[in-house]
Amino acid sequence: MLREVWPFVDARHQAGRPVVLARLTSRDGPGSRPLGATMAVADDGTWRGSLSGGCVEGIVLDRARAVLGGAAPRVTAVKPGEDLLPWEDAPACAGELRVLITPAPPEPVHSAITTALAKDRPLAVRVGLRPPHHWSAAATVGELADMGPAFTEELTGRPRLLLVGATDLAAVLATLAGTLHRKVVVLDPRPGHVASGAFTGTADAVRAWPDDWIARHPLAARDAVVALSHDPRIDDRALRAALAGPAGYVAALGSRATHAQRLRRLTDAPGLERLAGPAGLDLGGASLAESALSILGELVAVDNGRGGRRLRDGNLPIRAARATAHA
Repeated sequence: MLREVWPFVDARHQAGRPVVLARLTSRDGPGSRPLGATMAVADDGTWRGSLSGGCVEGIVLDRARAVLGGAAPRVTAVKPGEDLLPWEDAPACAGELRVLITPAPPEPVHSAITTALAKDRPLAVRVGLRPPHHWSAAATVGELADMGPAFTEELTGRPRLLLVGATDLAAVLATLAGTLHRKVVVLDPRPGHVASGAFTGTADAVRAWPDDWIARHPLAARDAVVALSHDPRIDDRALRAALAGPAGYVAALGSRATHAQRLRRLTDAPGLERLAGPAGLDLGGASLAESALSILGELVAVDNGRGGRRLRDGNLPIRAARATAHA
């Protein structure tokens, strides 16, 4: 999707370097990447993104570099294994992919995408599937220009992850959560904790009581709240406020004994049955990074309606479907 490769695209744009995008617009079978998956290829040989997780990227790179070299933009069919010699085994992935290969959007569409992603504003982006492959952008799909056959992606604001307590674990969580395209806000009423300097560039660190902040910034269904302070005066207020709203994941750090005490204190809190505690999946890790991975793993599982068990022990599709783009 555009969000995954846009920092690369924007950096090359600022440097005045041409970039070509290869976008998965359709396919005739299952695949490891969703429609809208994007590769960005620059004229300096660097690139980011993927369309299949590895099966067709070499083929797509060659065709994208041809467009960089002056070939006409186009929608092209790509089949895994088409670059193999007759005696080489075909890859496990199969099915023909339809890929739009075209220069990255020019101004003003480029700036519209950059601003929308930076400010978490919704934006609909459309590119024509026929020459000259015009780009357009608008606040909603209904406002986009009608250009015949086209591919449209709706960019949405990132779901928020509220970390209650400016702790060392919160700092690691904030770093990892950025790669999940979550907007991280760290809430702590203690001035010394917020001013630690551990969250520069990874989160908005706000000195505030969490329930007061949540009252001013209502939560949405895909938002998440994790209480980390180990101070009941802070954590309990956050949990009561979060559980009373629609946040999809509400969790609290602590041992089983600590959580039992917490449940007794919060026994009258509406939505208490939704509280995940102790927070995280059963990974058995002890380090800060392992603990953060455990918590974020549970968040992703809950967000996708999954239980978080080992893939080899289940039979559901490996990836939960999310509709993010359409032709």
